[in-house]
Amino acid sequence: MLDRDLAALYGVETKNLNKAVQRNLDRFPADFMFQLTADEADGLRFQFGTLKRGQHFKYLPRVFTQEGVAMLSSVLRSPRAIQVNIAIMRVFVRLRATLALHKELAEKLKELERKIEGHDASIRTLFDAIRQLAIPPAKPPREIGFHVRETGVPYRVKRK
Repeated sequence: MLDRDLAALYGVETKNLNKAVQRNLDRFPADFMFQLTADEADGLRFQFGTLKRGQHFKYLPRVFTQEGVAMLSSVLRSPRAIQVNIAIMRVFVRLRATLALHKELAEKLKELERKIEGHDASIRTLFDAIRQLAIPPAKPPREIGFHVRETGVPYRVKRK
């Protein structure tokens, strides 16, 4: 966003916004803010058409990225800038809490996966054993033990 648009948004004059930036240049690295070149400023003038009195570019405009807009709210002293800064801080706190919750859930999910990982093989082995027990034997099992004859006298079955 252009410095003059941000000045209107924050309820300050463009020159006061630029003074605040100039006093705090170390807070605005190149990825937060940059100044347009003369050609770029002329291109803006062409896009805007004829500027009204007082809207010409006396100085090359500054352009702010979203990080620069957030930083700008912390260096300006207008009531609106203070409210924007408070809102940004609240969003960061909520974001941090949300990320912590997701991290905690991810750790619990990994722990559950580790527990279940070993159970897969055990469950598979258990089902294989149940299937083996469910298969009828190919031949009847040999009889072992004592049986009663028709006469009522027990005898022992001999193995073959």
